[in-house]
Amino acid sequence: MTTEQTAEFSKQYQAGKIAFERGQYRLSIEQLENAITQIPHSSKIGGEVQMWLVNAYQADGKTAQAIALCQTLCAHPHLEIRKQAKNLLYIIKAPRLERPASWMTKIPELDSSNLEEGKSQYFSSQTRKNRQTSKTEQETSLLPSQINRQDNQFIWVALILTLITGLGLFIF
Repeated sequence: MTTEQTAEFSKQYQAGKIAFERGQYRLSIEQLENAITQIPHSSKIGGEVQMWLVNAYQADGKTAQAIALCQTLCAHPHLEIRKQAKNLLYIIKAPRLERPASWMTKIPELDSSNLEEGKSQYFSSQTRKNRQTSKTEQETSLLPSQINRQDNQFIWVALILTLITGLGLFIF
């Protein structure tokens, strides 16, 4: 493999992984299929690319292709790839569990009709900001005559309790 081929493979492989992570599964499949044609399938990196391709197929709903490729990877020359392929094949072939409706959270649809009628259930953030600024203005607008400066003797009670505790620990 020349450096140009290696660079092109690396570029397509990385682009395929990034597309997969962004949820662009069809683009990921294209990039990974192009990348796999440039390297030997039996190499370790070839196995890794094919594992990404299995995940992309499965995420795109092409379960039959994902299972077929995963079954071929179960006979891959590298032990690590074989183990990953067997685990992934087990997951892909597992039956789908049905979720009760009580487990699901219903998200209301935002129609343009609701917005036109003025039935918005969301409030402007300005009202919250106004409330926050009015509270801080009230807190900072205290006059010195309004502040309670009377000594509540708490410091003396705390000091005496600390001394008693210290003496008790020292004596016993």
